[in-house]
Amino acid sequence: MRHIILHFTIATGLFLGCTSTVAAEGVSQTDTVTAIPKLKSGFASRLSLGGYGEVAYTRNFFSDNVNRYSHAADYRNVPSHGRFDIPHVVVMIGYDFGKGWSFGSEIEFEHGGVESAVEIEPEEVGEFEQEIERGGEVALEQFWIQKTFFPQLNIRAGHMVVPVGETNMHHLPTEFFTVYRPEGENEIIPCTWHQTGIEVWGHAGSWRYEAMFLAGLNSLNFSKDRWINGGAASAFEFSPANKYAVAARIDNYSVKGLRLSVSGYYGHAFNNTLMADNGKYKDVKGAVAIGSFGFDYRNSGWIWRGNLDYGHLSDADIISAYNRGQSSSSPYKRTHVGKGAWTAGTEAGYDILRLFHSKTNPDSKLYLFGRYEYYDAYIPTVNAPTYTWTERHRIAAGINYYPLKQIVIKAEFSERFMHKEYNNEPSVSIGVAYAGFFL
Repeated sequence: MRHIILHFTIATGLFLGCTSTVAAEGVSQTDTVTAIPKLKSGFASRLSLGGYGEVAYTRNFFSDNVNRYSHAADYRNVPSHGRFDIPHVVVMIGYDFGKGWSFGSEIEFEHGGVESAVEIEPEEVGEFEQEIERGGEVALEQFWIQKTFFPQLNIRAGHMVVPVGETNMHHLPTEFFTVYRPEGENEIIPCTWHQTGIEVWGHAGSWRYEAMFLAGLNSLNFSKDRWINGGAASAFEFSPANKYAVAARIDNYSVKGLRLSVSGYYGHAFNNTLMADNGKYKDVKGAVAIGSFGFDYRNSGWIWRGNLDYGHLSDADIISAYNRGQSSSSPYKRTHVGKGAWTAGTEAGYDILRLFHSKTNPDSKLYLFGRYEYYDAYIPTVNAPTYTWTERHRIAAGINYYPLKQIVIKAEFSERFMHKEYNNEPSVSIGVAYAGFFL
């Protein structure tokens, strides 16, 4: 086997239920995060506890050298490489205070968290030394207080997932066929995108909406290979909010088994940092505009999903020059950034166990699936250098086997197709996922 990935995923339904059941009933995953159950009495019955996680072993059949695109010919026949990883482990806690007031939180450990310790080194005469045993990040992905007036009107304030794109809103491992999250959206916009703000949301009949006011992105963290992906990050103990943004989403469930979604974002990103330069750059806005369409269709053993996203950045030429002029000691990116980026992807799977009526376990399913996606993280401005390796096609094919409703075993082959001057990037993946309740 050319490439083996062992992907173990622990995923729990967010507060209200297993996401596969929720989606089938026409309720979005966000409702499972935001709607704390109506409870009668007792501390334990008011408390919700859940989470999800991913562990992976990867064998890739391409070079992992940082120069594999700038000197592609030198890395055409390199040996394969493997790695273990823990992409996400998340703990979610929610509580219903009563009278419409509720609380939700989500703590995420990415890539195993950050393992650091102070140790005594005997080889160094008992000197204390700071040891970094494992890289990674620990992030507060959600922390909010919500007031529910009625189903059509909920107001929430705090740190929340930004409702733009399909992956941000449906990022649990049981909500996509591939072992890792779909690459396109995951590469060009923050994913999972979480920021502090205030939000109004609700649902009525076959419609659901969200509208959010939040801090703008920071254009110093934009880059040529991931566009605005790093823009929500902050190097400080707080997030600068000199600039602001709005995000919105509408989902429709009018057709049985079908969810149609549109979402968008608009905000200014330049000078959204400490010691902002308001001199000759006072008129530079760095406006980020994103539009996204997505769908999810489930019927007669079929699941079909897809997305289309396009984003535009104003003043990209000025931002590129400004970023590249930063000192080497700054915590920011120092690369060109494109004036736009876009991605399109679709995946479909069929449960072949439906063909066998004598199966003993009605909950078991075996999906054969295929996925195709295209993305380009760098559409250059006039006179800017080109980086054609940022434009990629990717295919994946494999299986998702559910022996029980809460457990899925995944296997896939995938390959990225690059421009002819670069080397394609094939891989094989195997994974296991779990989805269920703790409390």
